[in-house]
Amino acid sequence: MAKSRDNIFATPIENMGDFQFDQQVAEVFPDMIKRSVPGYSNIITAIGMLTQRFAQPNSNFYDLGCSLGAATLEMRRNINQDNCQIIAVDNSQAMIERCQLHLNAFKSTTPVQVVCGDIQDIEIKNSSIVILNFTLQFIEPDARQALINKIYQGLNPGGMLLVSEKLRFENTIAQQLLTDLHHDFKRANGYSELEISQKRNALENVMLTDTFAQHQTRFTNAGFSTSELWFQCFNFCSMIAIKS
Repeated sequence: MAKSRDNIFATPIENMGDFQFDQQVAEVFPDMIKRSVPGYSNIITAIGMLTQRFAQPNSNFYDLGCSLGAATLEMRRNINQDNCQIIAVDNSQAMIERCQLHLNAFKSTTPVQVVCGDIQDIEIKNSSIVILNFTLQFIEPDARQALINKIYQGLNPGGMLLVSEKLRFENTIAQQLLTDLHHDFKRANGYSELEISQKRNALENVMLTDTFAQHQTRFTNAGFSTSELWFQCFNFCSMIAIKS
């Protein structure tokens, strides 16, 4: 499948609505994520490494907010246990359709159930790994704790939750510096000032970020005894929480 270049925000948009994971975004998503999220490829690679370590036989793996299935594919390539299945969930029909095409392009003995639906409605059960890769920040803040609680309850002992997010910082100097560095990263990847500005405005009401302390408190409240930041580049990070 040919990769399209992201130029969605390259020309002035008169009536700027909220950002949506629609057909237009799905078509350019690999390019968008590569040029917008520092360290994304490292996180995907690490998901494979963590899968080898935490996969349990006869268990379920969940990719919640799977988009085009990058994390699903990496898990599937690295599952080294018998009788496992992956449930990949996204509420964007455009994303799900392309995810299925990507999965079909590679053979595997591990079945993947691709579901178009709200991750808050999905039952989590008998799970060894749950992935929330840049997904939680799009859930209503008041609903985030309930989702983490549900994941904790559905994880088997020794199971792992991975959460990647864009962080917010309480310190205003740190917040401004890391935001500026992220914008420099996007400029270095060919985005114009107009593109950076328009995308920021489109995301303003739909991507509501938390501090690392808020994430850790949420993990603790859910019951996780171990949670840690394992990756950070500028204001983007990835965390793991392990169920005892």
